[in-house]
Amino acid sequence: MDAHVSRSSVSGRVRAPPSKSYTHRAILAAGYSAGALVRNPLWSADTKATARAVERYGGGVDRASLKEDGTLEITGFDGRPDVPAEVIDCANSGTTMRLTTATAALADGGTVLTGDASLRSRPQGPLLDALGQLGARAESTRRNGQAPLVVFGPVDGGEVSIPGDVSSQYVTALLMAGAVTTDGIDIELTTELKSAPYVDITLDVLDSFGVAVDVIGGADDGDVASAGDVVSAGDVVSAGADGFCVPGGQSYEPAEGEYSVPGDFSSMSYLLAAGAVAGDPGEDVLVAGAHPSAQGDAAIVDILDRMGATIEWDRENGQVRVAQSALSGVDVDVGDTPDLLPTIATLGAVADGDTRIVNCEHVRYKETDRVTAMAEELGRMGAEVTEERDVLTVHGEETDLTGATVDGRGDHRLVMALAVAGLVADGSTTIRGAEHVDVSFPGFFDALYDLGASVSRSE
Repeated sequence: MDAHVSRSSVSGRVRAPPSKSYTHRAILAAGYSAGALVRNPLWSADTKATARAVERYGGGVDRASLKEDGTLEITGFDGRPDVPAEVIDCANSGTTMRLTTATAALADGGTVLTGDASLRSRPQGPLLDALGQLGARAESTRRNGQAPLVVFGPVDGGEVSIPGDVSSQYVTALLMAGAVTTDGIDIELTTELKSAPYVDITLDVLDSFGVAVDVIGGADDGDVASAGDVVSAGDVVSAGADGFCVPGGQSYEPAEGEYSVPGDFSSMSYLLAAGAVAGDPGEDVLVAGAHPSAQGDAAIVDILDRMGATIEWDRENGQVRVAQSALSGVDVDVGDTPDLLPTIATLGAVADGDTRIVNCEHVRYKETDRVTAMAEELGRMGAEVTEERDVLTVHGEETDLTGATVDGRGDHRLVMALAVAGLVADGSTTIRGAEHVDVSFPGFFDALYDLGASVSRSE
């Protein structure tokens, strides 16, 4: 599907979708439990893949109440996953593959996991090595550290060493599985932990399900992580951590048998960016569902503020207001917030001066190489961009965005960021592969349209 976006203004109220990161973890945590109700989940292509994996491991996911009251009733496998009778197809969801690969190591037999072409190109080697250290047989069928993967368990727990600078999802996978092992898992990080807020999201969900984790080093050295430690925006418990210890023999038991998913700041970033660059003069864009949580991508509010945007976050009521503003380029470190790179790059193309996105090499290992992809696709629209291995610089002062045909490259975040660029580009912008927004924000183009954007779609 193609999306066509023309220069236009936006204003009004819109609600952010539920968090994809929280939903993945909540569905799997409910799977590890005896059963739980997940309220307000994001039901998207990626989270559906995690739900299917829970079913393959012997759990059940009742989708009947989604339309009625926005809940998923999940029957868990209570920490003892079955050996799947079928291959687990993770589609395009890297989170599903990594989190449920560790689940496979708990099963008494072999599990095969695969995905689409994009997912089969993403690195899984460090996680396979970690599971091997625990006694599992964990292999890439092509011996290249990429899916398809074959994992034979069960493991009882133990000690592992793993790099922290490739994907924080490896750590999340081990933490979630480790809680239900007999002996627990001690995780030593051999390199700095990138994307630490995503581990904080995991700690937040685990705490809500009654699972304790010790953070070794970092902002909470030696203490048991709790929801109170990790929900404050900007307070990253896992930053600087040397490792984690998750005791074994724990049970997943959410309070009153249910868990509610917060709004998604990653998806919210496109709506806030749209308001900042294309807001109707004299009007605001108000984004609801913005309650504080452990999401590192809440940093988009501070980034827009530093760039000069008129923006206000009412944390108590979970609302952010933003108005069209003259923006100036800034330096942004995305070591902990890789998913914001496409949004920041688009903002940089509109801002005066240079916007330098630093510490971004790990952003190359997403659905696509987002550093190169954003450089090339914004370049098609007339942006002046300098790409280095670990730095992306957008020269806003030298940029005049013009409508063009651009490729979303099968990446939901590229599609949404390029759509925001289309709101301020002269003429019309056609974005190929627009259907991929279904991965994290199925209603994205409807939300833009409701705000007044000139948007249409075609097959």
